[in-house]
Amino acid sequence: MASLQDLENGNLKGSSKETRHGRTAHNMSSSSLRKKSDLTLVSKVRCGMLRHLLTNLQEVILGTKLTVLFPAIPLAIAAECYGFGRPWVFGLSLLGLTPLAERVSFLTEQIAYYTGPTVGGLLNATCGNATELIIAIFALWQHKIEVVKYSLLGSILSNLLLVLGTSLFCGGIANLGKEQKYDRRQADVNALLLLLALLCHMLPLLFRISAASVSLTEVPTLQLSRVSSIIMLLAYITYIIFQLVTHRQLFEAQEESEENGDDLSEETPVIGFWSGIVWLVGMTAVIALLSEFVVGTIEDASESWGLSVSFISIILLPIVGNAAEHAGAVIFAFKNKLDISLGVALGSATQISMFVVPLCVIVAWILGIEMDLNFNLLETGALALSIITTAFTLQDGTSHYLKGLALLLCYVVIGGMLFSYPRHHRQAMEMPSIWESSPLLESLELNRACPFEG
Repeated sequence: MASLQDLENGNLKGSSKETRHGRTAHNMSSSSLRKKSDLTLVSKVRCGMLRHLLTNLQEVILGTKLTVLFPAIPLAIAAECYGFGRPWVFGLSLLGLTPLAERVSFLTEQIAYYTGPTVGGLLNATCGNATELIIAIFALWQHKIEVVKYSLLGSILSNLLLVLGTSLFCGGIANLGKEQKYDRRQADVNALLLLLALLCHMLPLLFRISAASVSLTEVPTLQLSRVSSIIMLLAYITYIIFQLVTHRQLFEAQEESEENGDDLSEETPVIGFWSGIVWLVGMTAVIALLSEFVVGTIEDASESWGLSVSFISIILLPIVGNAAEHAGAVIFAFKNKLDISLGVALGSATQISMFVVPLCVIVAWILGIEMDLNFNLLETGALALSIITTAFTLQDGTSHYLKGLALLLCYVVIGGMLFSYPRHHRQAMEMPSIWESSPLLESLELNRACPFEG
């Protein structure tokens, strides 16, 4: 197989040991759901071009345990074309996105074998949450800013509480007789960036509240959000340099723990460079199509299922869209490899909060859409408590099942709160109207106008 790739692409860059350093926790998490392809029948095909095509189909389409979900993709397209129920289009599109997200991770890993570890790391840094980014861009294009904010917030919460909580809980139960440890340095770096992102989210909210208390007519939260987004993107670029260049050894520790394992992933690529590029472009196009279906039918699904758009966006979208990655994190926690599980959960949350969210603000700015970083009081409070709880949970470098259970219960409480929301609560979430109509604020205004009256 390696000779076939050499004929197509030339020599591979670096040794197998070096190219494996281009892998991230996301790649290794997704690889737990892959299966080795049996190429016995394909190798008997005499036509070289047909054999190459069948090999690619075998590796890309049938090389995952999520192959059974691929039929949801043509079913979603058929449901949209033939006018089936909109909730059916939404549900089938969500199911179809699940294997596609895992396959994008697989393809970026294959391309990284040829480009080297640094470029491979950059690919993972930009494509690691491609599904969330594409859904957000389509929602922006349709001026559904609430869906953008809710879906991205839900991705952060699900990674910090659901994925990490499930990993720590299952890992603790499966390894009761072992002391579970992980490298605190990676957790500290990600927690620091998450706190920076939280600050950038809280300032526009606090700015609006304080401005309402002093009766400012114009509150420049939009300008503050755009400046904060640029700063966050610069911080994320610095984080990429930190991860791939200056402090690369901190993020390679998880690789070394896997060297002696019996589940070692293949060290040679199974498809060629240009084949990987073509498949990646094709998968991205399909993700874009299904994302458009999801965004266009989410409100119909909300009406049909009796659930609020916030619950569907914050809870259902992240769970289904990242199911493959999440399952991989839990599998590695069972194997007592918490560095990989933490790399998946914290790395994904950091990427969304420091890259995807500010990028959406900048894209909205370019499109002339007013999107800020104010996620409203309730959502921002849930985000703040989730980040702080996660940071406290990971501060000592050890784990047990009780920590995971606590994070899971936090997620259950937040989900229960969102489930009890009415379907239409947008006006109730507008902070300026709440504060401007507050009796306390009215009394403050009266006292300011008549300070000497009793």
